[in-house]
Amino acid sequence: MAMIKNLLFDLGGVIMDIDRNRAVHALEAIGLTEADSLLGEYGQKGAFLALEKGEIDAAEFRRQLRPLFNRPVSDSEIDEAFTRFLIGIPQHRLKALRELRKRYKVYMLSNTNPIMFEGFITDQFRQEGLEMSDYFDGVVTSYEAKCYKPDKEIFDYACAHCGIKPEETLFFDDSQSNVNAARALGFNAALVAPGTEFTDIIGNILD
Repeated sequence: MAMIKNLLFDLGGVIMDIDRNRAVHALEAIGLTEADSLLGEYGQKGAFLALEKGEIDAAEFRRQLRPLFNRPVSDSEIDEAFTRFLIGIPQHRLKALRELRKRYKVYMLSNTNPIMFEGFITDQFRQEGLEMSDYFDGVVTSYEAKCYKPDKEIFDYACAHCGIKPEETLFFDDSQSNVNAARALGFNAALVAPGTEFTDIIGNILD
């Protein structure tokens, strides 16, 4: 680990607390009976997946989703229910990211979508009166890259976009399949299991 220069973080389940079931229940409550299937345990489907991969924009996502509801729904109802997926970022993690930037280049690589990222997620990084750019040297999102983890293409995109090399980078994710994919491409990678903190893992690996 002496060669590590970069830290590459997943967002949901690593920096931000999430709960898929909150979104499922909220979407079901406004009439999307297929919410549990579309927001699958191991990956999203249909319009949800297309939005995350940047194949459609937010307006088209809502247009495709609306016929699946059993009652009329507004854009804001859809967005608010979907965003219930996100709980928030504890401030101690924000402080940890700022401290890590004193020693490493810090980046984010997230499977996400514009509805969440350009709203609640961006706002969460403003808790300390700062912006997302104060915590990261670069950010890669699946919807902008038009590919998503664990596919090789998004890791290649992150390297090109951020100017990093896999062997000099330590990647953190809460998905074992994403960790395995990163390792297969030459990244150092660590699983952030439920109930653990990335700060503890960094301490064990790098200190």
